[in-house]
Amino acid sequence: MEDLTYLEKITRASAPGMVRVPLQPLLDFVAAFMEKMGLNRADSEKAAEVLVTSDLRGIESHGVPRLDMYLEMFRLDLIQPEAPYTIERESGATALVNGGRGLGLVVGPRAMQLAIDKAQASGVGMVAVTNSSHFGIAGYYAEMALAHDMIGLAFTNASPLGVPTGGREHRVGTNPLAFAAPANQEMPFLLDMATTAVSFGKIEIAARSGRSIPIGWGLDPEGHPTTDPYVALKYRLAAPLGSFPELSSHKGYGLGVMVDILCGVLSGMGYGMRLPRLQAGHFFGALRIDAFRDVTEFKAEMDDMIRELRSTKPVEGVERVYVAGEKEFLAEAVNRQLGVPLLAGVVQRLLELGQELDIPTPGITLE
Repeated sequence: MEDLTYLEKITRASAPGMVRVPLQPLLDFVAAFMEKMGLNRADSEKAAEVLVTSDLRGIESHGVPRLDMYLEMFRLDLIQPEAPYTIERESGATALVNGGRGLGLVVGPRAMQLAIDKAQASGVGMVAVTNSSHFGIAGYYAEMALAHDMIGLAFTNASPLGVPTGGREHRVGTNPLAFAAPANQEMPFLLDMATTAVSFGKIEIAARSGRSIPIGWGLDPEGHPTTDPYVALKYRLAAPLGSFPELSSHKGYGLGVMVDILCGVLSGMGYGMRLPRLQAGHFFGALRIDAFRDVTEFKAEMDDMIRELRSTKPVEGVERVYVAGEKEFLAEAVNRQLGVPLLAGVVQRLLELGQELDIPTPGITLE
């Protein structure tokens, strides 16, 4: 089987330190958590869907381990459970949305849907969002466009963690961007990436797991590379994509600033060091394919391109070449059947939150 090596890796019953949790109990728990925070049932279920999709796809840095962060934000009154979502400016193809200090996991889907609606009418829809917060994985929102035969875009800025090329202080967030395009027989193309070398969540995961980090992920206070995740976490210093000037880190730095312009300057939310604590601005886009060319022809050519990329001869020791999003879609299909893989420490924390907040945890165990 072509994907045997990778599928073996993601289907094994329990990798070291990992526990599989059935999907529905996990969704129910996260939705109940959000209801405890004051969200209505529909918004709670949507927030749970966005958050758990991250874990389904193996992107553990943006999934249920983030519940403690959200808990802190709710308790500090940084998130308004019943936020007044309003459209402050609007044209046929554009809008500025004020999220009312709402939860990004709720504001994001509504704003992306608005971009899709505008693209249905005008061919293109672009929506900037101010006054929001952490919205999980950017890829979830870009992917929303695919069912409508559209290309999707999603960006968000974040609190400063990234260091500009040549600098030793954080000035730019991890500022992820996502781009999704549909295919016909092949899986969609879904690029979801931080503009720092890695998302800061991966450094947090390394610290929780007691592992060192690769050279090029984080920096010490002098701006030098470090393999100690605790040093990178303490000083909140992440290298830009590219990691080093010799490897064109200025490109990652520039992309991070581009995201700040779209999400922070254009929306009025604020950028980098001027972004309010734990708040964020977003930018969403949708392009209706038939406004540019025949959808069937576009998808057929996407299939051809993806197959060409996958047929690339791999270097020794590499199973095969994958296309952006492919591994995540494969992981999601497997994990929906076998259960969501979580670190044992994360499962333990879910059980503790259940006790602390009086949320039932049936189906969530360390076994």
